[in-house]
Amino acid sequence: MPSAPADAAGPYRAHVALSTSSLYPLGVPETFEAAVELGYDSIEVLVTHERMSQLTHQLQDLVQRHQLPISTIHAPTLLLTQQVWGKSWTKIQMAAALTEQVGAEVVVVHPPFRWQRKYAANFVEGVRVVSRATGVKISVENMYPWRVRGRDTVVYAPHYSPLGQDYDWVTWDFSHAATARMDSLAAIRELGPRLGHVHLTDGSGETTADEHLLPGHGVQPVAESLHHLAATRWRGVIGVEVSTRRAKTAEERTAWLAESLEFARRHTTAPEDPRPGTGAQDPNPDPERTP
Repeated sequence: MPSAPADAAGPYRAHVALSTSSLYPLGVPETFEAAVELGYDSIEVLVTHERMSQLTHQLQDLVQRHQLPISTIHAPTLLLTQQVWGKSWTKIQMAAALTEQVGAEVVVVHPPFRWQRKYAANFVEGVRVVSRATGVKISVENMYPWRVRGRDTVVYAPHYSPLGQDYDWVTWDFSHAATARMDSLAAIRELGPRLGHVHLTDGSGETTADEHLLPGHGVQPVAESLHHLAATRWRGVIGVEVSTRRAKTAEERTAWLAESLEFARRHTTAPEDPRPGTGAQDPNPDPERTP
């Protein structure tokens, strides 16, 4: 399984994927090449208008050629991918099917926009039904308010925050949390075993934009959150989803992706085995967590 690379009896090792969105406007093949070169564990494919991101056989060919698995499919539920794969529930069902076909295990989806009333009306239960029918983990991502004339406007239903919602699985994105001015460490602790996936990135918290900064380049407690995941031996995939569009050269883009991977490795590697009873401590202990 892509999300469980560590031996339960051995040292913890996080599974780190590279998202195709991190190389935009480059495509899926370039993402595979970069991931292999840098030592990532797998690929997260964001389904877009690019045909290769949608086609099972082409994705399988890349997996075989590079001997690198696809761990995650990000459904085309972004505002800019609304025309991909038709109606909303069709997107979810096709993403789940693609996930099975390429050997991945988790689908990342965004919550509905408020104007998608029929889709939003039964979204929470509908996601659960598709997930249980297919055996695919469908993980709903945290989003953020849009700000219009200095005021926050909630455009997602039932809400941009998954906290308090009855989702089986949640994807936590640090950049989205920064834009929403939420505390990622507190949220991850609150989600507990419902945390299904992580988007490793960061944000300044000073803009309405979804920045997707390199981890450690913003204000979110990204390192502390990774420490917590390592200490609790979390078994999901950490998908690096950073923006490299401002990189001036290919070499600079590669350096940014290497830095993001190194950040993930460094902050999920404990000097001692963090399992209970070994003497290692969570560097950010939860006072409400029982032994």
